[in-house]
Amino acid sequence: MLPDLALFFTGQPLFALFLVIAAGYLLGAVTVKGISLGAGAVLFVGLAIGAAVPKLSLPPLLGNLGLLLFLYGVGIAYGAQFWRGLTSAEGAKSNLASAVAVGCALALTLLIAKWSCALGLGEALGAFAGAGTSTAALQAALTDFGNAPATGYSVAYPLGVAVPILILGLYNAIRKPAIAQASAAALQIAEIDVDEFSVLNTTLGEAGSRLPAGISIAAIRRGHRNLVADDAMRIEPGDVLLLTGIDPELLHDAATRFGRAHPGRMLRDRSDLDYERFFISNPALIGRSIASLALPSELNARILHLRRSDADLPITAQRMLEAGDRIGVLAPRASFPALRQLFGDSVRSTGEVSYIGIGVGVTLGLGFGAIHWPLPLLGQFSLGFAGLLLMALLLGWRRRTGPLYWAMPISANLVLRNFGLTLFLAVVGLSSGATFAATIAQDGLLYLLLGSAIVATLVVVTMTIALGVFRLPFDSVAGIVAGVTGNPAILGFANRIAPTDRPDMGYAMIFPSMTVLKILLVQLAGVWGN
Repeated sequence: MLPDLALFFTGQPLFALFLVIAAGYLLGAVTVKGISLGAGAVLFVGLAIGAAVPKLSLPPLLGNLGLLLFLYGVGIAYGAQFWRGLTSAEGAKSNLASAVAVGCALALTLLIAKWSCALGLGEALGAFAGAGTSTAALQAALTDFGNAPATGYSVAYPLGVAVPILILGLYNAIRKPAIAQASAAALQIAEIDVDEFSVLNTTLGEAGSRLPAGISIAAIRRGHRNLVADDAMRIEPGDVLLLTGIDPELLHDAATRFGRAHPGRMLRDRSDLDYERFFISNPALIGRSIASLALPSELNARILHLRRSDADLPITAQRMLEAGDRIGVLAPRASFPALRQLFGDSVRSTGEVSYIGIGVGVTLGLGFGAIHWPLPLLGQFSLGFAGLLLMALLLGWRRRTGPLYWAMPISANLVLRNFGLTLFLAVVGLSSGATFAATIAQDGLLYLLLGSAIVATLVVVTMTIALGVFRLPFDSVAGIVAGVTGNPAILGFANRIAPTDRPDMGYAMIFPSMTVLKILLVQLAGVWGN
């Protein structure tokens, strides 16, 4: 029975591939004490089937395609946060702490590889990639050392997920760091009776220019009619202003500058103005800033806020529109059909991508990665897929260049990069299963100790510098730890113990830069070792 099944798998590699994907995600969904492997379980299922069917083989190009999709999607998604983080004080401190930790972890890896008789450099670098859950670093190691790094990676990978969660959980339980709770990121409104003498007879434009960023005057009620705010209108006694924003404290402080809160009159009367959300799906608007979006005056409409994925974003002149955004507009109901035509308002846009943009972007990234750079005393090296990631980060920051639109809707981006990561892990597992089984039987304990030491170094050094030296808040540091160790499961745990938006921001700043750094360090170690 088993020989027949092995023969069937050997003759049907695609069947085996998708069986590994399905079984891996079933296993990855199992949670033990709040810890789950997620997509990483695909690797272990692939290793098991690869060990049982040693003659099963898949073309390496298939795995490279998966990794390409993953890295390109990550770069496009996090490009803006990455470059913004490099130019901010907190971002510079976060990247410095993370870079020192990655350097210490690699130094430990190289020392153990040099002193150990049972462990080669390829296997040690695989453990380094696994402890940092970096599939991109694994690919760099596989290029120089064949399948040897896959064993160290597969053994160290679960430690790379479990150890950071354990350390963060223990620190949170013992130290109980204070965490400022995030306010609800939803559109807030305030109706104000104007009775402050200092603002009477000023224009709405003058009054609005004194308001905090993110707070705006959306409408005015005069003579029992609701009117869209016009900067040239002057505030008169008896007017009621409708102020909007997503920060309730800022909104309250701004409202007190005009008078007393008197909610209800404007919102109950929808005969003149009403509120509606529209999907951004018109290709002519995608990649344009809100400042360049001139609504026709005859529609008598005003943009109130923008919702992207599950978050409400403040309206700024530089805010770029993306496919799948939902834009909130205040306008007469008679203008809704024209606004729907202007914005597109198609839910299908959330799953659409520009294949021209992907094709050109990937071509530029692979070309940049193929350039050979001189390395003093060591010869030459190329960035490889690190070049692809760097180019994707640049394009993700730019969002659009002329007619080419680089950004993707968040839902489409998630599908693209998660499928790419899954494909890569499945191919690596199936291709390395036979050698994994033989190696782990001989040196399994050594790999476990090495993986634990590497990931503990990553986490402890990062937290020591970020918390002890730079005094960054714990919720930011939790995201930084998730970024330097690289696994989304760690980010999910960080969000549970620190329920603010800082873990996501820290992860977005650190994950791309540390991915590039890990790739480069593995490549340099490979050049040095060879």
